[in-house]
Amino acid sequence: MDFKLTASMMCANYGCLEKEVRDLEEGGIDSFHIDIMDGRFVPNFAMSYNDMQYIASATKKPLDVHLMIEHPNSNIQLFLGALRKGDTVYIHPEAEYHASTTLQKIINAGMIPGIAINPGTSVEYIMEMLRIVRKVLVMTVNPGNAGQMYLPYMGKKIDKLLEIKQEMQFELFWDGACSADKIREFAPKGMDGFVLGTTLLFGRGKSYGDVLKGIRELKF
Repeated sequence: MDFKLTASMMCANYGCLEKEVRDLEEGGIDSFHIDIMDGRFVPNFAMSYNDMQYIASATKKPLDVHLMIEHPNSNIQLFLGALRKGDTVYIHPEAEYHASTTLQKIINAGMIPGIAINPGTSVEYIMEMLRIVRKVLVMTVNPGNAGQMYLPYMGKKIDKLLEIKQEMQFELFWDGACSADKIREFAPKGMDGFVLGTTLLFGRGKSYGDVLKGIRELKF
């Protein structure tokens, strides 16, 4: 079964970040997920612009940059200038007055436009934006911190998005508390990819290659 796996780099060991990137790349990760938080849109500060720049310079794999910041339109050119064509930039529609303007700047820069949806945001709220984005990141936990519990009511929202993703032509990615049983349940339904953090990838006591191989060999 074909689905993509992306590493949540806020969970990486920053004492040896170069080795983390190399080991993940050699282990078969598809992309690197960069969570940038401003302490206002979410109650946490996470990765920095410099972290993003470094990881972009250390790998040829794509970056998925998740901007959990207020009014990303004010600083979007800064981020776009440090990325490569084909990288993905997700914004939260709740964080911007005119999200479509910011998404158009991402498109114009040759990046893949995406939106991230908080647990409390309805599919109806983002329906028009689904016509212009190429990726949708569904938050299955409240955004801001790693290691949270899955919110079970998210399953129905995901099912609704899966029903319309082919018509709207976007890819659907899971972000938050991603466990093997969630991949077994939702990959066969058509989920395109999963962001892996402390639940399944980091701190497992095994090499990243072994962990990723085990995920790709799950029985469905």
